[in-house]
Amino acid sequence: MGAVGRGLYENALRVKQRHGISLTTGAKNPSQWCKLIKGYLSHNLLNEALYIYAQNLPNRTQQPIRTSILKACASASLIMLAKSLHSESIKTGIVHNVIVGTTFISMYCKCGKLIDARKLYDEMPVRNEVTNNAMIGGYASNSDMSSAMALFDWFPTRTPVTWATMIEGFAKTGDTIGAREFFERTPTEMRTVVTWTIMVNCYTTNGDMDAAREIFDLMPEHNVFVLSSMITGYFKKGNAEEARAMFDQIPEPNLVNWNSLIAGYAQIGRSSEALEAYRKMQESGIAPDEFTVASVLSACAQIGALDIGKEVHELINQTRIQKNQFVLNGLIDMYAKCGDLDTAKRIFEGMRWRNDSCWNTMISGLASNGLSEEALQLFASMEVSGEDPNGVTFLVALSACTHGGLVEQGLEIFRKMESYGVERGIEHYGCLVDLLGRAGRLAEAYDVIMNMPMRANEAVWGAMLGACRVHIDTDMAGRVINKVGASKNDGEYVMLSNIYAASERWEEAERIRRRMVNNGVQKTPGCSSVVVPNGECQF
Repeated sequence: MGAVGRGLYENALRVKQRHGISLTTGAKNPSQWCKLIKGYLSHNLLNEALYIYAQNLPNRTQQPIRTSILKACASASLIMLAKSLHSESIKTGIVHNVIVGTTFISMYCKCGKLIDARKLYDEMPVRNEVTNNAMIGGYASNSDMSSAMALFDWFPTRTPVTWATMIEGFAKTGDTIGAREFFERTPTEMRTVVTWTIMVNCYTTNGDMDAAREIFDLMPEHNVFVLSSMITGYFKKGNAEEARAMFDQIPEPNLVNWNSLIAGYAQIGRSSEALEAYRKMQESGIAPDEFTVASVLSACAQIGALDIGKEVHELINQTRIQKNQFVLNGLIDMYAKCGDLDTAKRIFEGMRWRNDSCWNTMISGLASNGLSEEALQLFASMEVSGEDPNGVTFLVALSACTHGGLVEQGLEIFRKMESYGVERGIEHYGCLVDLLGRAGRLAEAYDVIMNMPMRANEAVWGAMLGACRVHIDTDMAGRVINKVGASKNDGEYVMLSNIYAASERWEEAERIRRRMVNNGVQKTPGCSSVVVPNGECQF
């Protein structure tokens, strides 16, 4: 037994003993094993559930056990194991059981194997509405609405789930018109609160809050999910006041509602309000979950609230909040942005599995704290880890090179993007311009801008002007401002004026200031914030 197997076995041993289940393979009660497996799955411990199934479970062909394991395969996309179970089911003859067959169809669909799912669907001697809904849902979840529509039209018996599945399928593809047409076609007796909620969520997801509000106001009753969808939708549009007004309509907000409010505030940068909402949620007696703490940690990271972040970390350790990649990534981000790199590194190094977001967060944390070379070493470690860097990875690596003045390394990383098949966005070009500009290679930076496959935005031109200011290159600054034209960005005007002032060309500096006035551009005042015991102060 390997190290991973031993770890899973020891964990399984503790759980079995806690539930009073014998470890002997002679235990013949399948219901006990099924209960144990379902317990693992309910806590998202897929490996442990599968290990129990593979190593210790007698009479594995029991239907409840088989369906539970298939759901685990679907969650983890373990298609090879699922196909092995399919073969075993064919040999034992239980594949034609309508429940087992439907579970296999659902599993294949969730793994994106629509051909396998449809083949099994067509071969089933008996099908019911649940089987049909599973196949339609598979097509819809994989954005194959033409096949979903064909099956919908072919199968005459429909349930509220059938109609809701079709509406949700159109919504997922961004086809709000198709979703609304199907919603209007839905018979009145088939329009459940779920159907209404899916239609509202279709509009909120696609940013049409006027249409969402129209459907919301027509609903016979509101559930917690549709209220949360409206709150989230308003936050996505930047309308925090409407989102809060919607939240305040809820007599007794539950965890889902609070999560929508806290996450919404955090996502639009209103961190103090996110933390205040979190405090009020706790006062109401509702315990946070992993979604709550991920949003709260993001708010702490934005304003450097290390003390609150540590309190959240302690809460995670003391409760059953699952330390998934989102939570751990939030902790790494919070500690790194608050300057506690030692703790951030310790959490990162203790992770068994790291996705690209975890790597990106740690690389960015090192770079933003001035450890550019260490950030690039971690980037190199990611390359050999089996997790390919993505566009965000290259952006934070280029940023590390910029802050560390590592020009040649930055150029090499920029070239690497092509070998990984990562498309270069304007942010990557902006980093390259900033890198070259800070190093005084203004002509090269200007050439990069002129050869970009897209138009330079204000950030790119701002980086170029900033380099001109640092190196007091008024000629290049003049070329840049002529390209920018009649800009409405106050920063570019101020920067150019400062460049002229630094080179003691006072008349030109005054001329730029007058141009600001003539073009109706006003300098945006700066804003700082500091966290104090009673909250956050801005000035």
